Amino acid sequence: MRKGYILKKIIILVLILALPGFLYYLLTAKGKNRYKPLPFYGPKEVAKTGHKFHGTYIPDSIYHKLSDFTLLDQDGKQVSFKNFDKKIFIASFFYSNCPSVCNTVNKNISELVYAYRKNPMIYFTSITVDPQRDTPQALKKYSAKFEVNKKWLFLSGDTSTTYNLARKGFLVNAVQADKDNFIYSDKLILIDAEKRIRGYYSGTSAADLTKLNDEIKVLIAEELRKVDKALY
Repeated sequence: MRKGYILKKIIILVLILALPGFLYYLLTAKGKNRYKPLPFYGPKEVAKTGHKFHGTYIPDSIYHKLSDFTLLDQDGKQVSFKNFDKKIFIASFFYSNCPSVCNTVNKNISELVYAYRKNPMIYFTSITVDPQRDTPQALKKYSAKFEVNKKWLFLSGDTSTTYNLARKGFLVNAVQADKDNFIYSDKLILIDAEKRIRGYYSGTSAADLTKLNDEIKVLIAEELRKVDKALY
């Protein structure tokens, strides 16, 4: 009886250790083209380090990364990179008084939030481009229209912070045209665990949302592969 219990525990442990590598194999080796490694967006630099591939020396690349930020969520709590340590997150921009597009985008995001509600690696952030009106209290009220949980943060901060974060960090537009009109991107932006941009997707396009869902899985596999390598 004791031997059977130990054998069962060993089998479970082997399955746990093998699962990350197996998932990565399925996505990158047996999947379709969309499961190839994702690109990196933004400017890049050639590093002083490198590696060999089939005997050829290849310099490493330093890819664009987001700078840390401090914003407030819908509960008035400070949010920074500490909230996304070793996490993947999807960012977007909006404002609560937006007549139609923002509601469509956020409704689509809510479906992704629900789909990944049990996955501890995935978070979502929606950053307002109208912080003067979109206080944490206003965002709390606005977010109640959607299926929101602790994995989806509605963020606000002064315009100098949020607009600079949009343009220099996420590499998208964000500007106030007049009192009630804002120019901003409808893109959902996929950020990996090292805070690098890995994809842009229209928040109103069904095809783009499907692609984003697929590529979130690619990044999950990429992160699991890192853990898999560390185990051997």
